[in-house]
Amino acid sequence: MAALTPADLTTYEKITLLHGRGLWRSQPIPHANIPSIIMTDGAYGLRYSTTQIDAGADTLTQFLNVAKDGMFGTTLPATCFPNANLSACSWDKDLAYQMGTALASECRAAGVHLLLGPGINLRRTPFAGRAFEYYSEDPILTADLAAAMISGLQDHGIGASLKHFACNNSEIDRTNISSDVSERALREIYLYAFERAIARCNPWTVMSAYNPLNGTQSAENPWLLTQVLRQDWGYDGLVISDWHAIKDRPASLLAGTDLDMPESPRRREALRAAITNGSVPMAALDQSTARMLLLLNRIQTANAAPPNNPTAHHQLAQNIATESLVLLQNDGTLPLPKANFRLLIIGEGATNPTIQGSGSASTRPTRVDIPLDEIRARLATTTHLPFTATLEEIATHNPDAILIFATHHSSSDGEGADRQSLSLAPDQDALIASLAQSHRIIVALTSPDAVEMPWAGDAAAILACFYPGQGGGAALARVLFGEANPCGKLTTTFPQKSADIPGHLSYPPEGLHHTYSEGIFVGYRAYDAREIAPLFPFGHGLSYTTFRYDSLTLSDDNITPTGSITAQITLTNIGHRAGKEIVQLYIRPLNPDGRRPLRELKAFGKIALNPGETGTLTLALTPRDFSHFDPTEGRFVLRGDAFLIEVAASSRDIRLTAQVQGYHQPKLPIPLLTTTSANKLLTDSRAEAVLLAVLCANLPMTKPQAQSLIDNSRTSFLGLYDTLSWYIADSLPEAALQQALDAASKP
Repeated sequence: MAALTPADLTTYEKITLLHGRGLWRSQPIPHANIPSIIMTDGAYGLRYSTTQIDAGADTLTQFLNVAKDGMFGTTLPATCFPNANLSACSWDKDLAYQMGTALASECRAAGVHLLLGPGINLRRTPFAGRAFEYYSEDPILTADLAAAMISGLQDHGIGASLKHFACNNSEIDRTNISSDVSERALREIYLYAFERAIARCNPWTVMSAYNPLNGTQSAENPWLLTQVLRQDWGYDGLVISDWHAIKDRPASLLAGTDLDMPESPRRREALRAAITNGSVPMAALDQSTARMLLLLNRIQTANAAPPNNPTAHHQLAQNIATESLVLLQNDGTLPLPKANFRLLIIGEGATNPTIQGSGSASTRPTRVDIPLDEIRARLATTTHLPFTATLEEIATHNPDAILIFATHHSSSDGEGADRQSLSLAPDQDALIASLAQSHRIIVALTSPDAVEMPWAGDAAAILACFYPGQGGGAALARVLFGEANPCGKLTTTFPQKSADIPGHLSYPPEGLHHTYSEGIFVGYRAYDAREIAPLFPFGHGLSYTTFRYDSLTLSDDNITPTGSITAQITLTNIGHRAGKEIVQLYIRPLNPDGRRPLRELKAFGKIALNPGETGTLTLALTPRDFSHFDPTEGRFVLRGDAFLIEVAASSRDIRLTAQVQGYHQPKLPIPLLTTTSANKLLTDSRAEAVLLAVLCANLPMTKPQAQSLIDNSRTSFLGLYDTLSWYIADSLPEAALQQALDAASKP
């Protein structure tokens, strides 16, 4: 198997190998000892459908039915870890690696070779139906956590599929509506998460997205899949389609989508016909075949995963949720005592918790920790009422505090449908606001992404639980009663109101286009640029202890295109509890070259400190971290007078700063074209010299006369040739001028 090359296979076998078998398998080639591999969904838990994989019920009708219903027929029990919307709040790469390792064990036990995840599309808007599957609104945090999880998978023999490439940020008509994004926003924000993750972990596969990108179907987009992914980034792995995402199979292969999933005889025949008539060259088929053979070789020679241990994995799910819960607000009510305290609990989430979102990632959990049971195991004097209780009934219990399980969960959103609002479920906002006027209110919030909280200022404490997985009940109890110190921090911004969302004016999409009008100003970048106060900022999260940020030391006070900087941050736990602090490092350009965000996250770390203990974090910065993408030059450039290094507890809580001297990378020469505006072209000394020589050689002009004509043209906004025509009509052939300019452009 390891020695096989495309030359060992017939044309028919190559075409066969690049198309699925049923819904979840690749095609085998028995005589060449090429096996079929099994792939399935579930970046936060294995979703293995025995109905479809073992029983062979691999029809498109079944696929569409189960995708709509959320669960894929009869599925094997598997650990349902916290969804990415919560696990990312741990800002913990070690935990992400551990989760990847556990998923590898469960995949190996089920016979799965390729796990279709993680999803790293950015959470551009909290309305997005699949936001719960994605890590953050920031590409650095997203990439580093995804890379750690992928490494955990692939180090233990299971391939990953980094998805959805690219800009799958809405579920509205997702296979037809084009995400229209500027190249700068793509390079700095949406594609950068993929670029950085690929550089760190080299995922065995990348999955192309359903949606078109700038008018071209992602699975058939040569700029995206060949120029950017292959040529610019050097990716050597397999590109796999999202399920039935390909509309033109020959075009998809030419663009760079290697494996077409799931099985489609129609698409397979279309590729065969294109190979036969020569519209798809054999070289393209061989290239994709080689990538498929590489994937098969990686799977066959991979390390073995550790044995599956459901009990240990449940404990890991609890630990990840515990490290990730975000204490948004606390007036001292938390942590709760375990005795002599009357706690009233309201909401069905206490007994029937929402642990995950709906869609292709849905996992059948091995067990579920029930929050009410976990709380009562610690505090017996608790009463539970449904949301339908009347205020009079609640008042009769005279509680010391009320814990409300609030939720946004709706059966109408998730994969395939965006959210309709950022409000809580019906009547919950009104009840919380009313009770907060006369009671201490603790809100445990379950949601796919940010929600509006008009009552936030009146609540004693708010905990963001997002979708906490099967161990969320125990995690919540640990934090509520102080057995664990909360340390999670938000990976997305919570707006005061939906109109504050950066893309508000261009969401939802219109017609067949979704314009990303905010450009590079995604998430916290836009709140800073527009000077809008969020409800809770990116990176925010409270603790039961206090951390003092003592000092910031830099290895260098200059940044250059070939240099790097190491930042050393010292902190002290000055509180009375052991705890962990997530430290965020932002870069703020001073007098930048062009428009840039006020600050951007570039590194982060997490440190555990006992009371009174001092510790140090070391974070590395590269020239790329200080650079921005210049679309006129088509590259990242380092240009700025100076930069502030900001060490922060959140994007709005800057604790330490230091300044480094900047660098102004020389600009690339502009293209010398006769159509370029005269006022721009004549700033280039090469163009002026060429024009002076051409005028003198082709027209009855002295050198001073030619220079005078050039000087008179300097302020014109018209193209150079059109400007000259005002003075000399068409007496100078445009082709001759362009030929001279071309000669001057050569190195």
